[in-house]
Amino acid sequence: MRGNQMTSTSQDKQRWIARRCSIAPIVALLVGVSLHTVAPRKVHADTKAKHRESNMGKSKSLPVRRSVQTASGRISYMEQGTGPVALYVHGVLLNSYLWRHQLAGLSDIRRNIAVDLLAHGDTEIAPDQDVSVTANAKMLKEFLDALKIDKVDLVGNDSGGGIAQIFAALYPERVRSLTLTDCDTHDNWPPEAFKPFLAMAAAGGLRGTLDAMLADKAVYRSPQALGPAYEHPEEMRDESIEAYLRPLVRSEQRTRDLQRFLAAFDNKHTLAIESGLKTLKAPTLIVWGTDDVYFDVKWSHWLADNIPGTRRRVEFKGARIFFPEERWGDFNKELRAHWRSAQAQAK
Repeated sequence: MRGNQMTSTSQDKQRWIARRCSIAPIVALLVGVSLHTVAPRKVHADTKAKHRESNMGKSKSLPVRRSVQTASGRISYMEQGTGPVALYVHGVLLNSYLWRHQLAGLSDIRRNIAVDLLAHGDTEIAPDQDVSVTANAKMLKEFLDALKIDKVDLVGNDSGGGIAQIFAALYPERVRSLTLTDCDTHDNWPPEAFKPFLAMAAAGGLRGTLDAMLADKAVYRSPQALGPAYEHPEEMRDESIEAYLRPLVRSEQRTRDLQRFLAAFDNKHTLAIESGLKTLKAPTLIVWGTDDVYFDVKWSHWLADNIPGTRRRVEFKGARIFFPEERWGDFNKELRAHWRSAQAQAK
């Protein structure tokens, strides 16, 4: 999801081609991939065993794809399980598929709902629909209203974590508990490491980049594309990459909507709600990967210091931004404990 800097050899090659092309950012990405391979990383002993467990594992229910009409559009979502509602919010370029292990693994204690944000996944919107992060936070309220859901255990990752902060600050009465993982925070939106990707999209290279990642999944896993977002990018399956990116290129309008989403990245949205965040009493869990090039661990401390409802801050050593997908077993344990503690305190 976030671009990384190239080696000097790659940079020389990039400059040579850039003088001959009008879309240097996308060319640079493709050249970089041709000059680099993704070095295998040491795999935790239980990683492959965890990946072999399917969504259907020990769950008593199956995930269901649904949609509901709101003022912001027809919002697509995945649902699994029974009990109090847990609402999961993904980040840029992804969709509800990110949360498949939470939907399955926690279905015995929660009615798990993972939305597709505006300009993502299967959600359908009008060409002039506001797709900013604040608009997405307001969409979540419309979404819950449409489903007649009062309160949720809110979970956010990446830009979805920023959206979750905005939602919690604007509608604190709708938040039973809050969990934030590596995400845009305070004035770190967008983070420096993501700015090259934004520049590429602004220069007109977004569709070419998406097509390249779909045509050759090694591009997606490369250090120049989404590789840095994963602890073990080499384990990312082709079908998962398809699930994330294919909806973004189903039509020119969908790609334009994503480009508008990227163009709207601005820390004014999180800065505007900080007063509300600093009065948020909802029990809050903060879980952070320590090897994240986009969101340094210092931002987890900032959140813990500024959200008075914070009950626990956890670090996953060596984890990266998409650890809800890679270290879902450990993360699910933290969610269970957090929800159990919040429920006990509410009595």
